[in-house]
Amino acid sequence: MRRHSADTCSPSSGDRRTRRISSTCQEDGRKTFGHNTLESLPHADHYRNIIGPDGKLKQRPTLIELHEQRFQVRWNKICRRDNISGETGKLFSAEESKPLSRSSTKFGWIKGVLVRCVLNIFGVMLFLRLSWVVGQAGIGLASVIVLLASTVTTLTALSMSAICTNGEVRGGGAYYMISRSLGPEFGGAIGIIFSIANAVAAAMYIVGFAETVVVILKNNNCLMVDMVNDVRIIGVITAFLILTIALAGLSWEARAQLILLVILMIAILDCMIGTFIPPSEEDKEKGFVGYNVQTFVDNFTPDFRDGHSFFSVFGIFFPAATGILAGANISGDLKAPIPKGTLLAILITTIVYLMLCWMVGATNVRDALGPLANASSGLDFNESLTTFLMTTTLNICGLHTLVSVLNCLPVMQLISMFGPITIAGIVSATLSSALASLVSAPRVFQAVCKDQIFPYIHFFGKGYGKNDDPRRSYGLAFVIGIACICIGELNAIAPLISNFFLMSYALINYSCVDASLAKSPGWRPAFKFYSMWLSLLGALLCVAVMFIINWSTALITIVLVAILYFYVHYRKPDINWGSSGQAHAYRNALQHTQKLMQVLEHVKNFRPQVLALTSFPSERPALVDFCTSMTKNISLMVCGHVIIGDPSQKLKDAQLLTKLAHMYLTRKRSKSFYTAICAPSLRLGVQSLLQSVGVGKLRPNTLIMGFKSDWLTSDVKEVEDFCNIIHDAFDLKHSVGVLRLAEGLQLKTVPQQPSQKQQKQRHRKGKTSTTRHQQQHQLQLLQLLQQLQPPVTTEPCSSSQLRADRNLIKKVTETAGLSRFSHKQKGFIDVWWLFDDGGMTLLMPHLMTTKKLWSHCKLRIYMAGTKKEALDHDQRHLASLLHKFRIKYSSMHVVMDIGKRPSAGKMEMFMDMLNDWRLKEGETTEEFPWKITDSELSTFRNKTYRQLRLRELLEEHSHDATFIAMTLPMPKKGLCSTGLYMAWLDVLSRSMPPMLLIRGNQENVLTFYS
Repeated sequence: MRRHSADTCSPSSGDRRTRRISSTCQEDGRKTFGHNTLESLPHADHYRNIIGPDGKLKQRPTLIELHEQRFQVRWNKICRRDNISGETGKLFSAEESKPLSRSSTKFGWIKGVLVRCVLNIFGVMLFLRLSWVVGQAGIGLASVIVLLASTVTTLTALSMSAICTNGEVRGGGAYYMISRSLGPEFGGAIGIIFSIANAVAAAMYIVGFAETVVVILKNNNCLMVDMVNDVRIIGVITAFLILTIALAGLSWEARAQLILLVILMIAILDCMIGTFIPPSEEDKEKGFVGYNVQTFVDNFTPDFRDGHSFFSVFGIFFPAATGILAGANISGDLKAPIPKGTLLAILITTIVYLMLCWMVGATNVRDALGPLANASSGLDFNESLTTFLMTTTLNICGLHTLVSVLNCLPVMQLISMFGPITIAGIVSATLSSALASLVSAPRVFQAVCKDQIFPYIHFFGKGYGKNDDPRRSYGLAFVIGIACICIGELNAIAPLISNFFLMSYALINYSCVDASLAKSPGWRPAFKFYSMWLSLLGALLCVAVMFIINWSTALITIVLVAILYFYVHYRKPDINWGSSGQAHAYRNALQHTQKLMQVLEHVKNFRPQVLALTSFPSERPALVDFCTSMTKNISLMVCGHVIIGDPSQKLKDAQLLTKLAHMYLTRKRSKSFYTAICAPSLRLGVQSLLQSVGVGKLRPNTLIMGFKSDWLTSDVKEVEDFCNIIHDAFDLKHSVGVLRLAEGLQLKTVPQQPSQKQQKQRHRKGKTSTTRHQQQHQLQLLQLLQQLQPPVTTEPCSSSQLRADRNLIKKVTETAGLSRFSHKQKGFIDVWWLFDDGGMTLLMPHLMTTKKLWSHCKLRIYMAGTKKEALDHDQRHLASLLHKFRIKYSSMHVVMDIGKRPSAGKMEMFMDMLNDWRLKEGETTEEFPWKITDSELSTFRNKTYRQLRLRELLEEHSHDATFIAMTLPMPKKGLCSTGLYMAWLDVLSRSMPPMLLIRGNQENVLTFYS
């Protein structure tokens, strides 16, 4: 029996849906076992965001495609009809899986990382300041300084390695790592300052190169104009040449870096070999005496001068150890070599620094009496460049004649075998650093622009060619560099640039610490040498070094990062990167929810946690707004939606509606949750909501729903369900509130009702039409969801798409958000606290007045009196009670005549209301168990009179109120019929201002004890 490939499909099939399914399953012609199936084997493309030939993301078969019968039937028909063999499927799969664009050039760990990092770390400090560090700190402490600086960079490299091995790293370097770990706030801040720092640093390196050339021209009397303008001319020319190399592509830039590395290595070897050549008499006069044990002993201990200390010397040397991000900055053009290349670069440079420290310290004396000319010859040697790199200005020899390791800059040139090679090394170091900085700045900035964290900069995110070269960002970095070169005053901001880099290092370390603390399952770096505590140490050391270098620029850096952070946080870009902040939010919520379980309940801490039966929130915006006005920022609110129907058919709708509802609530800034449940009836659904909604102590204790205004014309079963929901809530010891507005709560236009013609067609077509209508309804929901919420990817959608999504959500909100409670309320809130329900009737209106929506409203309290003779006593009692409860009110009233018989007109109106609900002659209770009997009316006569009299009092006292809160009449379970109870509620609230009938669960929610 021949086995067919699991990846077979007809490319000529007219069914696009099935073609997409089959082509999805056919990745690389992979075969499943046993028989033809929609299933696909594990494949890396299913976990990437790769756009296929049809313009859609490549993905495995969906759950619906595997689970629904109609897809399996369609699949089997195609397989039988076309009889596709495994080889055909394999060929088709290969054709479909071709990449859409040419593959970009990817560098390995040597050319991509090692070379760049070594060149950036080995700056001109190696030639111009290392000997000075040895002279000040001695061989011993100089070694400590080198090792301490290497420790900081190594710890940062370990953290960076952990991030790089926790998933694929795309373009953006440090920005990408920080933004995907800590979120767009920190990432955006670092992306901007890191890009600026690299652009300005490129200008500084170019100025250093230009000054070196100008010194040579001056010594040969070949100046073009003067030293200042010559530096500018040479700097601009050099910047153009470097830009040309960068625009030629990373391949050409990598070749140039290799050439510069060879020159630099030759210069270093020249210095090392020179120490073994016996010095001449002239060299000895300058302090180079060759290897000598006594010289080594004398130079081993420190001899700090000119007010310097260990920390100041460390601050001057530390920039010589930076540059470890040179490889990571082009992360989008690397295969996966960042850890190996960076750590090896740190090891190599540290060994070279230590070797040169010991060689210089063992062959040069600190002070030697030499010619004045020689002593002052180093004064003009590249002063701007060395000042930038050491971040402070040093007093060089001046008019003194003491020269050598401590007092003269070009010591490395003195000990070298051939001096001009050292000059070539300085030139190589400056050009390589400038080239690396000019390449890094645009690529980091391009990544920031593409993510659209900041407005108005997306123009610079466009890439060109197969390597996605950021030519526009290159132009911007070039303009910044030319401006800095022409200004020339770079020394003042040099410490700030160094602190920008250090802040990036600190946040890379902190990213690892934060990810570890969040304990997200997605944080599982493959780098085995990672430790959270080492990352924490690295972050603290980076911040400490920032203040050691220059405390004022450290503060400026922190302030700039804070400003950008809060700007992005306030702007709230539409980005979801799965940052550690999101993991922290979940973990903190879980821990506090578990901790809340151990907290004993107390009346002082009571909060009304509301379950509002809103259906889909946009259908009852007034109910959503009202409940939000009471619960916002103080307690839980859940919008409950019962989807009536067969759960097996409605579950998909519930899932889609949940996503839409959360977007709607977010748009309305309603701090509430939404829960949809499928049930055969409204009552069964609400029962499930009352029992299951919430977790731990975060469970609703108050049910609020809208009044069923159409109860007189509705189906009896629906009305009975409404009343039984109240009974069920009381059975579960919930408080119950019924809200009624004169205009109603449910919007009549949402959703749009089908036309009569459509209804007739559906009726004629019967069950088949109904099924099609349900499928069409589900499809509409799916399309709306796709419009409102595009698939979550690591790359943001275009700005036009974002604007379209926001506009669509806004339109939904505007059409469905018409609400009585969407604007500030003024006037009075009348509280009719008729019976003691634990204080709920009084607490809810009080909470309303504490919110901005109701802050201009005042409470008027009404309470039933006992006897006319006790009116003063009742008023004093009410005033005392309100004072003890600390409830602010504008007036209070004790109503004495509630027990008075209502007017005949009210009685006649009430009986007319019950006309269709009363048991008539010839009808029996067995046939109409829901109808009201004469005996029931007699039993509840006094209670009926009370409701009618309350209606008259409401019309008398509260007709001008903005809102009314009244104690909900308590239905006697099993005694009071549905129709009679609904008539009580209707007569109290019909044609009145917005009214909430509220009843507590007879447990205290107010207390006057402290």
